[in-house]
Amino acid sequence: PAAEFLTKIPILFATPKDLPDMIAFTYKPDTDPYVKQGALVALDDYSDMMPNYNKFLESLSEEERHKLIRGRKAYDGKVYYAPIHGAESIQNVRAWLYRKDIFDKLGINTPKTMDELFDVASKLKELYPESYPVCMRQGFNNINVMGPSWKPYFNWDFYYDFNDGKWRFGASEDTMLEIVRYLNKLVDAKLTPPDFLTINSKTWEELVSTDRGFIMPEYQTRIDFFNPVGREANPEYNLTATEPPYVENGTGRAMVNKYNNDPKGLVICRVDDENRIKNAVKYIDWMYSDEAFELLSWGKEGETYEVVNGQRQYILDDTGNAPQVLYGVQTYGAYLRLDPEAAFAMSSKDLSATTEMALSHTEENFNPIMYLAYNDDEQAVITDVGTTIKTYVQEMLSKFILMQEPLSKWDEFQKALADLNVEEVLAAYESAYDRVK
Repeated sequence: PAAEFLTKIPILFATPKDLPDMIAFTYKPDTDPYVKQGALVALDDYSDMMPNYNKFLESLSEEERHKLIRGRKAYDGKVYYAPIHGAESIQNVRAWLYRKDIFDKLGINTPKTMDELFDVASKLKELYPESYPVCMRQGFNNINVMGPSWKPYFNWDFYYDFNDGKWRFGASEDTMLEIVRYLNKLVDAKLTPPDFLTINSKTWEELVSTDRGFIMPEYQTRIDFFNPVGREANPEYNLTATEPPYVENGTGRAMVNKYNNDPKGLVICRVDDENRIKNAVKYIDWMYSDEAFELLSWGKEGETYEVVNGQRQYILDDTGNAPQVLYGVQTYGAYLRLDPEAAFAMSSKDLSATTEMALSHTEENFNPIMYLAYNDDEQAVITDVGTTIKTYVQEMLSKFILMQEPLSKWDEFQKALADLNVEEVLAAYESAYDRVK
C-alpha cells in the first residue's frame, strides 16, 4: 500500500549506504523533501548523457513540453522526478457519471444545468424512495471536481485562477456560498447521502450498485468498476458519462476541474558511486527511447499483443486478469513514455466510448498545488498557517453544508477567515508558482 511504502522511504534515506539506485514514487511532492536533503540526482545535471530523453522532449510542442516539465520541477528549478507521458488521457479523468439504463427506462434526459439536476434527482427520489439520486462521496474533493460548474477553476481551498492569473482561496469567495446553498438543497431533500462528505467507499459502492445512486461526479474509470458487477444481476445495468451540469450564473460552465495526469515517476538516488548513478541515468534515458516506447507499452507481438483488423490489442486469457497482471505492462515503475493507444487498449469499450467527451469537458490546466515545490519559508507558511486555515474551513463548511450552522453566520465565518492570514498563504503559493510558471 502507498501509505506503508511512504513510511519506509525515510528509513532508506536515513541509511545512505543502503539506498537503491532508483525509487518509484506515486506523487511528485513526496519527492521534494529528499531534493532538499541532497539525496536525489537532477536529470538536468546529466542531460548530455540522455539523448533519448532530450529527443522525446523536443518532439513535444513548446506548450506541452513546458507543462510537462513545470509539473516536475523542484524548488531549485531542476527536474529530479522523471516525467511520465502518454497515460494522461485515462489516468485520473473525472466526469459526471449516470445510470443510462435507468434514465432511458424512465424517459429522463440528463440534466444540462444544476437546476435541472435538482429536478431530475427529485423525480428519481419519488420513484426510488430509498435512493440518494445525486450519489456523491468524498464531498470536499468533489466540490473541487465540480467547481467549474459555478466558476472556472474554482476550488474550495487554495487554487490558481488561470483566467485572471491570481491565487485565490475559494472559501473566501461568494461562489462558495452559492455552492453551500445548492448543497443545502440536496441535503434537505435527501437527494444525496447525508454523510456524503465522509461516506466510506464500500457503503457508497453498495448504493451505486443497487439502484440507490444514479448520477455523480466521479473517476471515469468507475465505469469499468461498476458495469461488470452490476450486469451480473441486471444485464441492462449501464453506468456511463455525460456532460457536467452547470449553474446559469454567468460564470458556470459544463466543465470539471483537471486531474487527468499520471503522477507516478522515478528518481535516481545520490549513492556514493558515480558509476551506479550514470547507469541509472542511462536506464532512465532508455525508457524514453522508441524501443522502450514499444516494449514497455505493448510487450511483444504474438506474446502479449496481436493485431486484429489493423488494431493492436492485448492477448488475454480466461482468468479475466488485466494486461498489467498478465504481463506487467503499464505497471508502477515500469514505464515513463507510454503509447496513448496502449493506454486506451486497457480500457473497456464502455469506458473508451466516453473518454473523448469527458476530456473535452475538462479544464485546460491543473491546480498548481498538485505539483509545486516550496522553499523553506514558503513551506513553513503553508504547513503552519495554511493547515490551520484549511482545518478550520473544513469544519465550518461541513456545518454549513449539513445545516448544523445557519447561513446567517456566514459573514462571521468570513471575518474569522480574514483574521487567519489567508493572504500570507496566498503569497507563499504565488512565490512558489512564480518560479515555474
